[in-house]
Amino acid sequence: MDNELQRPVSFRLNRRGERNNQRPFAKDDGGGLFSSVRLPQDNPMKIVWKQGFIRLVLVAGIIWMLLILIVLLFHVWSCQSSFSFISAICNKEGKVFIAMDLLGFAPNAHRCLIPVADDPDKVVIPEGRTPDVSVKNLTYIEEEDLVKNGSQYIPLFGGNQSWLQREESFKLKPSMKVHCGFLKNGGADMNPVDIEYVKKCRFVVASGIFDGYDVPHQPSNISTRSKKLFCFLMVVDEVSLKFIKKNVTVRKDNDKGMWVGIWRLIPLKHQPYDEPRRNGKVPKILTHRLFPQAQYSIWIDGKMELIVDPLLILERYLWRDKHTYAIAQHKHHRSIYEEADANKRRKRYARPLIDLHMKIYYYEGMKPWSLKKNTKSGNIPR
Repeated sequence: MDNELQRPVSFRLNRRGERNNQRPFAKDDGGGLFSSVRLPQDNPMKIVWKQGFIRLVLVAGIIWMLLILIVLLFHVWSCQSSFSFISAICNKEGKVFIAMDLLGFAPNAHRCLIPVADDPDKVVIPEGRTPDVSVKNLTYIEEEDLVKNGSQYIPLFGGNQSWLQREESFKLKPSMKVHCGFLKNGGADMNPVDIEYVKKCRFVVASGIFDGYDVPHQPSNISTRSKKLFCFLMVVDEVSLKFIKKNVTVRKDNDKGMWVGIWRLIPLKHQPYDEPRRNGKVPKILTHRLFPQAQYSIWIDGKMELIVDPLLILERYLWRDKHTYAIAQHKHHRSIYEEADANKRRKRYARPLIDLHMKIYYYEGMKPWSLKKNTKSGNIPR
């Protein structure tokens, strides 16, 4: 009986609760939608608001991820672009490129396609030296008066050349004596054991590492003939020598010469400049002064790997058409002024010094690049 009497009461309470649920905006809910009073779960307004907010968050997240992906793809594309302005944006030393390289998304290293002969053993080496038509007797100034710096007299690697001497050095004569670095006590000194070794080098593949940024990369596809014929010389400063010894195996021969694989290490002591980039230009530009007995030399940057037999390179770019000098075109820049702008953007050197350097070039008559200055050969590797 008690259960039957209680049943109608519970039914009435349930119906009353249902009617209350159907009135979301009661008098005690004066705050409206943003009231502190908790709204029922099945409120249509709240459901719509939740769904809209979730969709907004999802769309914003997708757009943000697409923007990041587009930026990364643009970064990769800029490193491979042939447009100088776009390629200058690429920073291969930045954290973004390094992270992408570790993940395998960075572009592979650029490899130059060189149309060379097939067999280095069949290459015919010319006899004798190229005759000196314009300058038959060339010597270098190796000692002069010291330059006073405050209270001290210091030697300069390039010498104290006057503007008049510089102008005269551009006028070719049968007999000339010019400044070309390596003045006495000016820096960039080689060890006596290395000086004796390079005297026997007639064919040279030279490279250099400065400021300890890398280790020597071993060449590939080198024939037995070239291994016997060429001296592979890696010029390093003292910082790089310590770095190389810590990271790779350096062996010594009976004459105390240092080797890393096929490379003979050539340490330079007493660097002439306080910037590693400038010191690295010494062996690159003045290879003929470091190794004066070399009849043929090939320079390759320390960050690159030689993948073609050097004998085939000499045959293709020198001996085949009887040239005396060959230089690769820059991948992006055709003018010294474009190169200067790229160096300023990447902050490789002091900008005022670069501007002064370019003003001197322009004053002396160096014009920007045009089609009239285009190279004769169109297949020089870049």
